Amino acid sequence: MPRILVVDDDAAILKLISVILTRAGHEVRTSSHPVEALDLLKVFTPDLVISDVVMPYMTGLEFLEQVRAHDKLGAMPFVLLSSHAERTDVRRGMNLGADDYLPKPFTPQDLREVIDARLRRAGLTLQSESGMSARGLGTAQVVWQGVPVSWVSRKALELFFYLLEHNEVTSWEAAEALWPEKDEARASSLFHTTLHRLRRSLSNEAVVSTNRRYALAENLRPEYDVQRFELLAAQAEQGALGLEELRELTGMYGHFLPGVDSPWVDDVRARLEQKQLSVLGLAAQAATAAGRPKDASQFHQRALVIDPMSETDWRGLTSALETLGDARAKLAAQREAWWATDLN
Repeated sequence: MPRILVVDDDAAILKLISVILTRAGHEVRTSSHPVEALDLLKVFTPDLVISDVVMPYMTGLEFLEQVRAHDKLGAMPFVLLSSHAERTDVRRGMNLGADDYLPKPFTPQDLREVIDARLRRAGLTLQSESGMSARGLGTAQVVWQGVPVSWVSRKALELFFYLLEHNEVTSWEAAEALWPEKDEARASSLFHTTLHRLRRSLSNEAVVSTNRRYALAENLRPEYDVQRFELLAAQAEQGALGLEELRELTGMYGHFLPGVDSPWVDDVRARLEQKQLSVLGLAAQAATAAGRPKDASQFHQRALVIDPMSETDWRGLTSALETLGDARAKLAAQREAWWATDLN
């Protein structure tokens, strides 16, 4: 997963870029101050830096000079961003070692194209070395070498994600997970039929078997959004993410494999729900500490949509709404979920 540092004194631009690139599959860190960004670079080495040109205390061009002065950062892709796309700025930035220049305003596509081009030149991609990405949060899609996989059957797709989640399984373990209502003989037959369809959808070598255990081939391991979400959630629990990063992380969450009803999928959903609740709790705490009760109330409400019985979130929501002078604080104090009515 390519790591990107974004430096801009405009909070709205920071949030916009972070959302666009996080959704595109990047790990994004942000800083509103170039001096602080230099300190961050001592402990965080990104694969690419995006920096505004016009900033207080230190311009983006001065920041670029400081970055290029470090040996280990000398060859790192650097993209300048400015609403003042004057030729002199562009020329000076390129002379200082900038790799590209993106003028404001820009579209999400403009940003992604510039970043993707620079990462490709640096030998980095959004996908794994296999050229495959798997998305299970809020969708169920596998992209291989830039093309969505056309699955021979829905169960073949489910088996792919089951193998992705469990690494290595016996035929019986997979059969019992995907067809729990079938007897052993029928479930085993369905497994081998579905395995054949999975291989037809990808390649004959997509699944390997050793000592009657099955696994995805090592050279076919995809970039997996669930794995990325859980990795970042672990970083959040260690206190490594700020409020905006926590906000972006909560936005990555989605219903796992919608449309699939097997018990093993429910187990994954329960696991991911707990991770999301943890991240929402941390985000609410960070928002409260930052004096942003509106944000805190939104995080608490999102947590209550997942777990309506969470007393911690009801109390946090009540407190945040009282701070805002919001009349709905009385409803929260009475544990009335008004948003459930709004959705109906």
